[in-house]
Amino acid sequence: MQFQKLGVAVLSDDVAASARFYTEHFGFTPVAELDWYASLHHDAHPSYVLDFVQRGHPAMPDGFRTQDTAGLCLGFQVADAAAEEATLRAAGVEIAEPLRDEPWGQRRFNVWGPEGILIEVLQTIDPDPQWLAAQGL
Repeated sequence: MQFQKLGVAVLSDDVAASARFYTEHFGFTPVAELDWYASLHHDAHPSYVLDFVQRGHPAMPDGFRTQDTAGLCLGFQVADAAAEEATLRAAGVEIAEPLRDEPWGQRRFNVWGPEGILIEVLQTIDPDPQWLAAQGL
């Protein structure tokens, strides 16, 4: 399959609040805003689209439109995870897991977004040599 964009559509109880969260904290720009739908794009990543659809709206298939959002984790790779955590913490964003270094080569933390979405913010760092050796790498 050849595709031009990758999009995620999330059912939301408050489309405007969900869109505002990603606009304020992650630099997205709304390109379409209706009372039941919002589409967000990011200038640095024009091939990715984050949409929000009012839960229960008939734009979604009948068996899907009232489901709760579950098991969704959005990941954002950044240059400085510590700085991003400090910024989000200062803005009052709920930290799900604080900043930590993982032996496989990630500095990361998690925050909670609207609709119970887990958001991972990560920075690539050098992996731990002992961890690499234990993995046979």
